[in-house]
Amino acid sequence: MAEQPVLRVEGLRKRVRGRWLVDGVTFDVCPGEVFGFLGPNGAGKTTTIRMLVGLVKPTAGRVVIDGMDLAQQPLAALRQVGCIVENPDLYPYLTGYENLLLFAQMQGPQAVARIDTVARWLHLSERLHDKVGTYSLGMRQRLGIAQALLGAPKLLILDEPSNGLDPPGIRDLRHFLRQLASQGMAVLVSSHLLAEVELLCDRVAFIRDGRVVRSGTVQALLQETAGEVEWQVDPLATARSVLARFACGEVLPGRPGALLCPMAADAVPAAVAALAAAGCQVRAVAPRRLTLEDVFLATTGGGGSL
Repeated sequence: MAEQPVLRVEGLRKRVRGRWLVDGVTFDVCPGEVFGFLGPNGAGKTTTIRMLVGLVKPTAGRVVIDGMDLAQQPLAALRQVGCIVENPDLYPYLTGYENLLLFAQMQGPQAVARIDTVARWLHLSERLHDKVGTYSLGMRQRLGIAQALLGAPKLLILDEPSNGLDPPGIRDLRHFLRQLASQGMAVLVSSHLLAEVELLCDRVAFIRDGRVVRSGTVQALLQETAGEVEWQVDPLATARSVLARFACGEVLPGRPGALLCPMAADAVPAAVAALAAAGCQVRAVAPRRLTLEDVFLATTGGGGSL
């Protein structure tokens, strides 16, 4: 029997002033996985996330958290969720410990007992008793994640968790989130750092104009155009015409002096021979590794930013 998702989103919709900001969004997040929720600015990501944590009431649809309908059992459902939506809410005139204590006291003695543990997980112990006003942006982000983990949630929702982190900090956060997932936690991440999402996430969903337009495992999405070959060749106009005879799709411009051609691997030798016969100089031929950024641009049409 398949494991029940920690988060199930069914046909979620939000209408504001006659416009559908979110229109029929459906996906789930299972225990032990990191799920990426991606889309350009204005696509409906933040509105969806706000509905998932009860900050915005949906016009239609359901959010089910750990088997509980958010609309019918909001308090019980949200006890299973830790989240940072946009920026963590922190008091700069209090210490890191005092910020965590205030939040933990609202959740009970078990959350208070976890303060030192989560601070150690996020490498905050040495600065825990300093005022948050002295923290860097990256440290505040880590303190916010620590705050989200105090209640031992089954679902962790993070909107731009890498904000303010330097490359070592991003790497450490990735390893930390993967460790949480390995312990059975479900993690939903919205991020504009697509290279990091590619390394971090098991599955992703792309949202555009309020609708999920593509989803799947990162590995499967990256393999969808695995037959693309990069040709560094001159002259480009002649080469493009020749390669079109061997292509499985449209031949597109690549890097300066290069063309991208979807084609079968066994067609490459014949294409090289045809290019040479047409007077083209072939400098290099290489299979092109697709990135999640390529998938994002192809899915969203390249418009807007994350």
